[in-house]
Amino acid sequence: MDTKDLLALLHPTLAVVLVYPLIGIVVHFAWQTRQRRLQTAAGEKSKIPPMVGPDHVRIGQWLTGSVVGISLVALAYVLFIDKPRSSAIEGILLALLFAATIASLVFLFRVSKRGSKLWRGVFATGAGMGLVVISAQEGVFRRTYEWYISHYYYGIAAALLMIFSLAIVQDIYRDRSHKWRMAHIILNCVAVLLFLGQGFTGSRDLLELPLDWQKPYVYQCSWSAKTCPQLGDK
Repeated sequence: MDTKDLLALLHPTLAVVLVYPLIGIVVHFAWQTRQRRLQTAAGEKSKIPPMVGPDHVRIGQWLTGSVVGISLVALAYVLFIDKPRSSAIEGILLALLFAATIASLVFLFRVSKRGSKLWRGVFATGAGMGLVVISAQEGVFRRTYEWYISHYYYGIAAALLMIFSLAIVQDIYRDRSHKWRMAHIILNCVAVLLFLGQGFTGSRDLLELPLDWQKPYVYQCSWSAKTCPQLGDK
């Protein structure tokens, strides 16, 4: 493996080491938070500590940053290293778009607890649109012909759900009708399913990707017929 191949492993490594452990922690705290709320509403004395709620929010914020962050890492690898831009101007504009997306996410973190609904919406929209526009660039493999088992579509959808969850934290706590809370629960159950799909599709894609020095030969293979040219063939 050369340097380019090692850099390609940065995204899956961060997912295994950072994102998936955080998913387990967030799901655990989410379950405990709900159980404590139900027990309290029923007039019972819960043995679950009251800090599980704030801990769930805090680790959930870490998860959001991690999911969006590793998505940008994967896109940066494809657009700047694996398939670099054809012109310097295009590369500069794309770099500015990355910077604007990251800045929007940072500001969203800052206003997620105390900011107005307007600014939360602005920064969430900026981060989400930046992620979508970057991922729509030429060179990003989207597997559109099998979108229902696409690592790209699962990943972008999960990242957008994480951004939305971060943006509505205040609404969840202020809404006495619990509509925002139910929306949060339903959408994040969908996100958990997407993360499970990410584990499968990401492992599959790693098996399909050859090392950089193998690509000229491997890409001569017929994927539909599952055959490759013999070594002596020209």
